[in-house]
Amino acid sequence: MTAIVKQMWRHPIKGIGAEPLTEVRLETGGPMPLDRAWAVLTGTSEDTGAWQPCRNFARGCFGPELMAITSECNGDQITLRHPKQGEITLDPATDGARLLDWLLPIYPAERPQPHSLIKAPAGGMADAKFSAVSILSLTSLKALGEALEQDLDPRRFRGNLWIDGTAPFEEFDWVGRELKIGSTRLEVVDRITRCRATETNPESGERDANTLKALREHWGHTDFGIRAKVLSGGDIALSDSLEVL
Repeated sequence: MTAIVKQMWRHPIKGIGAEPLTEVRLETGGPMPLDRAWAVLTGTSEDTGAWQPCRNFARGCFGPELMAITSECNGDQITLRHPKQGEITLDPATDGARLLDWLLPIYPAERPQPHSLIKAPAGGMADAKFSAVSILSLTSLKALGEALEQDLDPRRFRGNLWIDGTAPFEEFDWVGRELKIGSTRLEVVDRITRCRATETNPESGERDANTLKALREHWGHTDFGIRAKVLSGGDIALSDSLEVL
């Protein structure tokens, strides 16, 4: 088996926008740099200065149109784009109110409303309580798409590293194993259980695929992708190989 890194993504604001990368330096014990570095609180949730569960934030499973947002980081600035809302460039440290004004027209009125953009703790604000990098398989994505009889955009799953060259869902066998990617060593911790955000087409922001039902019916679970802790930091670039140690 020879697995190759084909895509890399980060999501600077949790649930809001995806940014492609060509190379990245991972730090020991850390997440993908600037991945889920900010998050938008909703309802009665408050900034605690610590990690919080995903239900406290604006996310694609609650607001499907958020899935159509793209991100681009440039220094302290983040540019967000959406088919309906156009483009906004902001400094998340100071422009939270501007972001909320931009988001509210595409966020469901019946859901607890976004009210604050907060900075995540150093480990990021991913769904897991520990810092990790997510690894997903393009062959698994193809298998799921075939079950649904449609092509699936990888952005539905908001992963960090997308690999190719493995058997479908082979990555689940790596839980508890160590990996070497580029000059980085990682340990696979667990599988990722999915939510309704994956049902949304990131081109349109509309739900158009029952991914969870297909996973249950064809594979008996709703998991897609794995999480890995960074044991030894280093550089990863597109086309780097993945070795299971």
